[in-house]
Amino acid sequence: QVRLVESGGGEVQPGGSLRLSCAASGIIFRDYAMQWYRQAPGKQRELVASITSGGSANYADSVKGRFTISRDNAKNTVFLQMNSLKLEDTAVYYCRSVPPVILGWGQGTQVTVSS
Repeated sequence: QVRLVESGGGEVQPGGSLRLSCAASGIIFRDYAMQWYRQAPGKQRELVASITSGGSANYADSVKGRFTISRDNAKNTVFLQMNSLKLEDTAVYYCRSVPPVILGWGQGTQVTVSS
């Protein structure tokens, strides 16, 4: 069974940090590029960060310099280290493979930045 399970969300104050994880199963993880998306209330889902199978990363301008995407192929896991969090980073965060291996989206993990 193919699964992508996000975890690591929570509530933090502005300026705080969180590390999200996405554990994959049922796929040859190292062969896939991986992405993190987020969806804030009332807004469209947006691409936050991507990492190729070779480890090259790209970021949305809104998170560049604050977020870092990484992967551990031995653990079939992709991470999103989020530093200097802002109120506008509040959203549900989702991971996705490229190409997608599941229909739709997983359950995501909620990140709330609040003072």
